[in-house]
Amino acid sequence: MEAYKLGEMEARFAELIWQNAPIRSGELTKLCERQFDWKRTTTYTMLKRLCERGMFANEGGVVQVRMTKEEFLAGQGSSFIEEHFDGSLPLFLAAFSRKNRLSREDVDKLQQLIDSYREEDVQ
Repeated sequence: MEAYKLGEMEARFAELIWQNAPIRSGELTKLCERQFDWKRTTTYTMLKRLCERGMFANEGGVVQVRMTKEEFLAGQGSSFIEEHFDGSLPLFLAAFSRKNRLSREDVDKLQQLIDSYREEDVQ
């Protein structure tokens, strides 16, 4: 199972944790019962899966974030580009921009990002 791929309910569960962490595991089970109509065992099973992937930790009855939502999304993006574009960001951007015209604002932001990386290389 790939670290950055989640099923629909795993994604909704992760989002709930990100919004409420740190949270006591007992409180999380109550939230999941209200939000998803889950039994306590379902919550703990799902939590165990995401903890095994390194996203969260349940220590001393408190669920903590180990991988932020931003880190997770960055990993998803990297995995997608690796899987579909042989890891080439330029190939991805070329394919993306053929179908979706980049606005002037998008181009400016990309240029700023490129410039910031060039400045880091110089230093």
